[in-house]
Amino acid sequence: MAYNKLSIQEKHIILEQGTEIPFSGEYDKHTEKGIYTCKQCNNALFKSETKFDSGTGWPSFDDSIEGGIKEIFDGSRKEVLCAHCNGHLGHVFRGEGQTVKSTRYCINSLSLNFVEV
Repeated sequence: MAYNKLSIQEKHIILEQGTEIPFSGEYDKHTEKGIYTCKQCNNALFKSETKFDSGTGWPSFDDSIEGGIKEIFDGSRKEVLCAHCNGHLGHVFRGEGQTVKSTRYCINSLSLNFVEV
């Protein structure tokens, strides 16, 4: 399967489980309506209506598109991966109370593309 070409920084995040610098990503304060997709394979991950400003410096979502992601325990927290290509997206935190769902998918902007709808 052919994947999208990734920059060195995107490879570091998606393939090497890296993390971008907080408040540096293009989607941290992004508010357009649409779908966030995996930068590597274009799999649909999150709807814009589930995005919220967590104040953490990374795009945050309180829900994912069904079948879009998977979670694995990485030794200290739950890692979020694309369900299609297994690319690293970020981490999920529960019980913080920032939204009604009390879930925060903390996602690297460099692992995302955005499709306006």
